[in-house]
Amino acid sequence: MSTETSAPADSDDVKAEFSDLAALDPEQLPVPKHRLHGAGHFAGLYGAEHVAATEFVIGATFVALGAGIWDILIGLIIGNLLATLSFRFITAPIAVKSRLSFYAYMHRIVGDSVSRVYNGANAVIFAVISAAMITVSATAVRRLFGIPGQEQAYPTHLGFVAITVLFSVVAVLVAVVGFNAVAEIASLCAPWLMLLFTVGGMVLLPQLIESINGTTTLDGFGGFVDVAGATVFTGINADGEPGIGLLEVVGFAWAANTFAHFGLVDMALLRYARKSSYGYATATGMMFGHYVAWISAGLMGAAVAWITATSIAVLEPGDVAWHALGATGFIIVVIAGWTTANPNIYRAGLAAQSVFPKVSRTKVTILVGVMVAATSAFPFFYRSVLPVLTYAGLVLVPLGGIVFAEHYLFRRLGLTKYWSRFKGVKHNMPAFIAWAAALVVGFGLNILQVIPYYYLFIPAWITSIVVYTVLAKGAGASQEYPEQQSEDDRFDARVKRYHDQLAKTEDVTHFKDRSVLGRLLLVVSVVALAIIFVFAFRVLFFSPDLYHYYVNREQFYVATLVGTIVYFVAAYTRQQRTKWLRKRAEASSGRTPPPRDNTR
Repeated sequence: MSTETSAPADSDDVKAEFSDLAALDPEQLPVPKHRLHGAGHFAGLYGAEHVAATEFVIGATFVALGAGIWDILIGLIIGNLLATLSFRFITAPIAVKSRLSFYAYMHRIVGDSVSRVYNGANAVIFAVISAAMITVSATAVRRLFGIPGQEQAYPTHLGFVAITVLFSVVAVLVAVVGFNAVAEIASLCAPWLMLLFTVGGMVLLPQLIESINGTTTLDGFGGFVDVAGATVFTGINADGEPGIGLLEVVGFAWAANTFAHFGLVDMALLRYARKSSYGYATATGMMFGHYVAWISAGLMGAAVAWITATSIAVLEPGDVAWHALGATGFIIVVIAGWTTANPNIYRAGLAAQSVFPKVSRTKVTILVGVMVAATSAFPFFYRSVLPVLTYAGLVLVPLGGIVFAEHYLFRRLGLTKYWSRFKGVKHNMPAFIAWAAALVVGFGLNILQVIPYYYLFIPAWITSIVVYTVLAKGAGASQEYPEQQSEDDRFDARVKRYHDQLAKTEDVTHFKDRSVLGRLLLVVSVVALAIIFVFAFRVLFFSPDLYHYYVNREQFYVATLVGTIVYFVAAYTRQQRTKWLRKRAEASSGRTPPPRDNTR
């Protein structure tokens, strides 16, 4: 390679030569090769994203629904394995091939009208999920003000409404002006959240053991299965009737993220993967966040329900976290809810802006915030998070099926990909009809109770693929558009040249602080988390009777609070120091960092 070819290009020259491409929103273009990440990046991201406030609710929901212990232990493995394979073989290959977010790719395929309707549905769904997470946070804070627990589907105390409204206002303001800060704090919280969900179940388990065996000592894995089967995952639901079985647990675990894998929403993240095999990295979120955290949350919920003589169906996450983690329980519930609500409000605002493109993102995000504030006051939504996620998937999955059809099937069937855009169709009726048909099939089967509702996404997805393919063939997909295709090919080639030039001006190296201070801060943060685990281990395995159990638990509460403070001080200091050092290195090199992706 010649010296001229490898020399860094001037960023102003790149902007001048490709001014039209530089003026576009980066989301409209494929991700350049030089911005791609390795498998570890995705393992960390998925591990962080799927340990959130929802886990408190979902774990308790399995208990309330009466899942048996072996149904949980085996069913969650199967369901989460199916979810991981769905990410690997459906979402990741399309994301890696197109290098586009689902929203951008969908718009190229189905056009503006369908995209607007889809994004409108997205805005509502993300707003409801955000509201549910704010409600979860409020269940912790209401205890500080002596506000009674909210056991009804609607609010029964004005103070609780005031807390949810205040939290909503703060979350919306942060989503409007400080999303990057939220993302940074979320990344700090990930290892801490994973640890605390695990130790919470460990700390309350001796009380459950004592209620059955009269001793606080755990007798190996067999003892755990016996105790959990007798007190937590009993096979009997909250109404005293036989509960859900293996197939239901598998379906819940698989369906919890259907909008992300079958619905292709996680193309936004996996488009940065170097290989589609990196889809396996989603297992960190599925197998930890949706396995360990759900089981641990179920243990915590059942233990607190027994301690407080409260039905687990109305038990609040704040109460669960308080009994399991002491004062730190307030922190984890607030942070877990906040770090989930904020990015979802941001996404809802982006989706709403695409519906109303002439309105600024700030204004539409505020309007979304009004919806979030009104919804967050109702405990019904957070208690119904599993059905909400399942039905959300049912609504959004058909568009994933339509994109799947054009991406995988059209060329194999002799049909033209992007036919709607090539033909200049304003309203893609085959897409609208296929979406409607899928919803009729899905909700129709639900009304008829032909199959459990958490499997409805499968016939809905298949229906959208078949109906869209048949209708698109008659609407113009069977024709050829050589002139438009040639124009597309020229555009793609020009984008590639543009990206080649960007690679010479952008610094995508992953800077690490290897100084003595940086390493010391890392060691301190890791030790702080290790100390929390050690004290939890002591509670579980070195509490021979209730007296020693209570003593050890109180010491655990103190160690957890101190360890949490030390962890966040050290980890945050290291994070900010690394940012400062990275900026200084970029300034000295003359290269600029790539634009940050905020679609997640």
